[in-house]
Amino acid sequence: MASIVAAGTVCSTSKVLLGSSNGSAASASLAQYNGLRPVENMQMAPAVKKPNGFISTSASKCRKIIKAVASPTVSAPKREKDPKKRIVITGMGLVSVFGSDIDTFYSKLLEGESGISLIDRFDASNFSVRFGGQIRDFSSKGYIDGKNDRRLDDCWRYCLVGGKKALENANLGPQVLETMDRTRIGVVVGTGMGGLTAFTNGVEALIQKGHKKITPFFIPYSITNMGSALLAIDTGLMGPNYSISTACATANYCFYAAASHIKRGEADIIVAGGAEAAIMPTGVGGFIACRALSQRNDDPKRASRPWDKDRDGFVMGEGSGVLVMESLDHAMKRGANIIAEYLGGAITCDAHHMTDPRSDGLGVSSCISKSLEDAGVNYVNAHATSTLAGDLAESMIGHGLGAAGGLEAIASIKAITTGWLHPTINQENLESDVTIDTVPNVKKKHEVNVAISNSFGFGGHNSVVVFAPFSP
Repeated sequence: MASIVAAGTVCSTSKVLLGSSNGSAASASLAQYNGLRPVENMQMAPAVKKPNGFISTSASKCRKIIKAVASPTVSAPKREKDPKKRIVITGMGLVSVFGSDIDTFYSKLLEGESGISLIDRFDASNFSVRFGGQIRDFSSKGYIDGKNDRRLDDCWRYCLVGGKKALENANLGPQVLETMDRTRIGVVVGTGMGGLTAFTNGVEALIQKGHKKITPFFIPYSITNMGSALLAIDTGLMGPNYSISTACATANYCFYAAASHIKRGEADIIVAGGAEAAIMPTGVGGFIACRALSQRNDDPKRASRPWDKDRDGFVMGEGSGVLVMESLDHAMKRGANIIAEYLGGAITCDAHHMTDPRSDGLGVSSCISKSLEDAGVNYVNAHATSTLAGDLAESMIGHGLGAAGGLEAIASIKAITTGWLHPTINQENLESDVTIDTVPNVKKKHEVNVAISNSFGFGGHNSVVVFAPFSP
């Protein structure tokens, strides 16, 4: 998660902007990549230094460029006219390395505090990476009953708490929901990896003790749709319900899908977002095998450093980020507190490589361009995660994988409502080609007219969502 102050239309390509959202094609290097590591001997189109300081190649399709500015002038964003199709945010909920309170979460971000530490959930002493954004002292009291809490994978615990907190924040607690038509309220909360601990435990039981020792909860608590299902079961929400799994772009895809249901009149409210709990042996070991993680074991808090020349990989995080998305018509009729407005979004595919962004940046740039038609943008919450090829790690909370877009959306909305941008920490040796204002190391006062939150995932999944202050 990283901040960018910008004016004009955003065109984020792996060669042009050198930065995007928490796990995106935000490369600050001109090298070509094989997987997640640079390959020195590969041929590529010659780089051209533009007069404005940006780098492009002959393959670049970008037409409009971001420029760093102190006090930009922007045009008013285009807004939907039909109140039944106009979508507002009426609730937010999260679980993070900084706890489950939204104000505390954003205060920690503004302070530039790092939540990265050595892993102690399991013995990681033999792992080449031994740190991450591990959540500690998590409590589900009041949100999940004790018996289920003991059985559930952490991914579903984070999902349930984040989702129910979002509903509470929207004044949609159990008593209120009982008076509403719950067939008009849906849940679309996704995850990149699902119940990874439940899956791992089931496989271990099979190998060590045989199939008869596999728990009957193995399949239900492993599959990726269970977060949305469990939240609906607990709250009685009978509207559209499913999960989306597009790696680090998951939550944004869920927001985009949720908005579509509301615009088509299929629901009045959708609880949408992402959850992840992959800081466990299989998850950490898997990303080590991908050669994607920073190995700065001697200095974990300074490991995630988007756009810095000394970055060496991303830092794993976990948690959940959930929004209550609602039609303006419905929100006004029930007297809801409107936090912000969802202006739109876009999704595209690189169709190029499992982990490496396109060299011409076309998938990312077209996604951003589609989301920003007729919108004036002056804040970008970049999917900057600190990998070499994708700049793929948030600087303070770790890269939340499927939860990343949800947490970033909340940070973007808090930037709108507070007028303060959180810093991108650990920027000590900024790439010389990065000329955008990345809000390095210290928070910045800034009135946000329109904010975009980018999330780009393994598989070439690109997503952008756009938020703005609510104006009746």
